Amino acid sequence: MACPSCLLVFLAVLAQALPVLSPDAARADTPQTVSASVGAGATGQPMGPGFVGVSMEYSAVHDYTGSDPLAIDPVLVHLLRALAPGQQPVLRIGGNSSDQTWWPLRGQLAPPGIRYTLTPGWARTTQALARATHAHLILGINLAAGRPALAAEEARALVQSIGRSYIAALEIGNEPDVYNQFPWYVGRGLSYYARPQDYDLSLYIQDFTRWGAAMPSLPLAGPAFAELTWLSGLGQFIAAEPRVGIVTVHRYPLRGCVSDPIVPGFASIDSLLADSSSSGMAQTLAPYVQVVHGDHLPFRVGEMNSASCKGRLGVSNTFAASLWVLDTLFNLAAIGVDGVNVHTLPGAPYELFSFQHTRRGWRAFVHPEYYGMLLFAQAFPPGAQLLPVSAPSGPVKIWATRSSTGRTRIVLINKSTTDSADVTLQVPAAGGAASLEWLRAPSVSATAGVTLGGRGFGHWTSTGVLPRPRTTPIRAVSGSYTITLPAASAVLLTQ
Repeated sequence: MACPSCLLVFLAVLAQALPVLSPDAARADTPQTVSASVGAGATGQPMGPGFVGVSMEYSAVHDYTGSDPLAIDPVLVHLLRALAPGQQPVLRIGGNSSDQTWWPLRGQLAPPGIRYTLTPGWARTTQALARATHAHLILGINLAAGRPALAAEEARALVQSIGRSYIAALEIGNEPDVYNQFPWYVGRGLSYYARPQDYDLSLYIQDFTRWGAAMPSLPLAGPAFAELTWLSGLGQFIAAEPRVGIVTVHRYPLRGCVSDPIVPGFASIDSLLADSSSSGMAQTLAPYVQVVHGDHLPFRVGEMNSASCKGRLGVSNTFAASLWVLDTLFNLAAIGVDGVNVHTLPGAPYELFSFQHTRRGWRAFVHPEYYGMLLFAQAFPPGAQLLPVSAPSGPVKIWATRSSTGRTRIVLINKSTTDSADVTLQVPAAGGAASLEWLRAPSVSATAGVTLGGRGFGHWTSTGVLPRPRTTPIRAVSGSYTITLPAASAVLLTQ
């Protein structure tokens, strides 16, 4: 090919034959380079027991446990206990059903907003669950019905039939700050609200005081607000309610009921993995955690998940939710939150586990989000504290803890859906043997096939026990570990 023109023709033909890479594809071929370091001095409060908990509706208990208190679902028991190994898990029973449930009063009709009736059989099953899991229960009490006597009978019956030793607190009402925004019930084509349009924080505190005076002598939980607007009055609420033992709020970063992608809060994988849905959500609560701790009370996010309105299919039930909850739990712990209850509901997109009961016994499908909760529980055991991490901003999140026995655990999360990352991580006293335990899935949108430490529950599990993990050994070079994080993955480094 001696002539210059022939060379030009050849190059033109070659260019047409080569594939054209999109910008995303081009980036995916070039891993990010991340340099980070972990400090030596522990920060923040030690992790308390029962941080990772579950929340469920009153009406869901029998769906999960079965109706026989002598043979409750053993798979559920193992899944709950794994989130708080060696601890007493905190199980919250409430949600919308707190204000739609009653314990029947002789000679009285159920209020029109009641959809579920509690029975001695329900209470025996719940007691059996608490006993099998060694759980402390937060039980929702009906406030929306506007009848303190009804609420008092409900609370007394629950305490007598379940037992005081299993009950951490009685939570009065569910999201009272939206009582005048969403109907309590609909009848004959009309919407009926639990409270009038002028219902405000002051009137709520009056209600809480009346209901609290009628409750058995147990700690109370509240205010269980859904929005941030009334939280500025937390100090006022605490001062007026000396029996409050646990301050609870509810948070969902996204809204599953929003169907227009341009509306704020629309639930998508990208929006769920955005910082606003994890660190951003936590920072909105940080000032209120300080207020509550100033009064020497625990602050618990008593209901949380990826998106309100039961979540969204294709988002809440995907591996993205596993990465989101893992990062979010660390962010909440970092601002001093004392515990979190992730809400689950049978058949909902954000459900943590789905159960079947056959002649052969119980079995469960474990959804991706549960795996992220499980990895957090491993990485941040009771008594451990956070270690400071210096890392650039971006989709790679790094969290480090040191246990009371001196063991260091580091979680690296790559929330990018397209790019892998080469991470160089400096760690104090690095040099001995360490191990990696990977959290992976076929893709960020996968709804099955998740593995933790190379092991998964499979399509169905009849035990609820994850096999021992397969870990990968790793050694530091000159005090640094080098790890390649695939897109949409996480790993636990233990030394």
